[in-house]
Amino acid sequence: MSKDIDGPRWLLAELTYKCPLQCPYCSNPTDYTKYSSELTTSEWISTMRQARDLGAVQLGFSGGEPLVRTDLEQLVEAAREMGFYTNLITSGVGMDAERVARLKQAGLDHIQISFQASDEVLNDRFAGTRAFQHKKEMAREVKAQGYPMVLNFVLYRDNIDRVEEIMDLALELEADQVELANTQYYGWALHNREVLLPTKDQLVRARASAERYQDEYKDQCRFIYVIPDYYETRPKACMSGWGKIFLNIAPDGSALPCQGARQMAHIDFPNVRDVSLEDIWFGSDAFNVYRGESWMRDPCRTCDHRHEDFGGCRCQAYQLTGDARNADPVCSLSPDHKKITQAVTMAQNQQPDNSVKVAFRNPKNSKLFERSEAG
Repeated sequence: MSKDIDGPRWLLAELTYKCPLQCPYCSNPTDYTKYSSELTTSEWISTMRQARDLGAVQLGFSGGEPLVRTDLEQLVEAAREMGFYTNLITSGVGMDAERVARLKQAGLDHIQISFQASDEVLNDRFAGTRAFQHKKEMAREVKAQGYPMVLNFVLYRDNIDRVEEIMDLALELEADQVELANTQYYGWALHNREVLLPTKDQLVRARASAERYQDEYKDQCRFIYVIPDYYETRPKACMSGWGKIFLNIAPDGSALPCQGARQMAHIDFPNVRDVSLEDIWFGSDAFNVYRGESWMRDPCRTCDHRHEDFGGCRCQAYQLTGDARNADPVCSLSPDHKKITQAVTMAQNQQPDNSVKVAFRNPKNSKLFERSEAG
């Protein structure tokens, strides 16, 4: 692949996989305990500089919980000097008024705080720790220090029927923007799909409520409702295409086209400790393997939508079919679409079952996954 492609526009810096929460839909890899050697401050600054030189303009600080890093303010300040627009994606745990002030002084542009539910009991159960009241305090503190209040609520079977309570909480907190993000089923969420996937009726009701609030409170708060892939018939244009605009750097320096790509055992992902970001983006097999359309098989290869959806999500194709070159099973034209419809049917017919165990994101469960995957 030659340099007739553009450089990345969006850099996600996953600063650490460490996190005080144990969310069962976490986007981190299930074997995250394998990757304990985090980039140093100077290595992160070098990586950010290289990404900026390639054209990246937006920088998200994520994790795990990025507040675990004591050098976060230093990284924010360096990013500001480079000209990045910076966003902190956080649970709010590990933050207080003083740290918000330090981050603001360092030049942070945007803070997004995540919640697990609208009430304390359910929020703390799915967070795996007592965090709800602190999250509310931090949301108010972010607003008080001049940031727009941007909240994220992940929706799943146990909280989606309370979506109006969720939006009422956001209005109570004087939020400016709220993302109502239905769980997408990768990593931890895929392992917990049986207890997380809502029914179609739940989704229909929640979407109607969200649209009503969007209309009624459009001058007060922006509500964004994200439908889960499993209830679509067309795949999403994942990351706007593999290796097109999005670059993810994992805590250990591995360069990935998206957060979920690490599960693809057949790809040797390069590391910024060993190779320049320019060589990684333009020349590595990892970033070129599903770039463009030459890799596509039918039905994607001859589909009129291939320029719009790029064949859908490569990670989802891999984890559900075992081959990332296959069409995303979400697509109704995919020979593997039945894998999606079967999961949806199971969710539709399933009765509440307290015997089904939730695999919370923690080192103990990570090791169990490692053993089961090894056979």
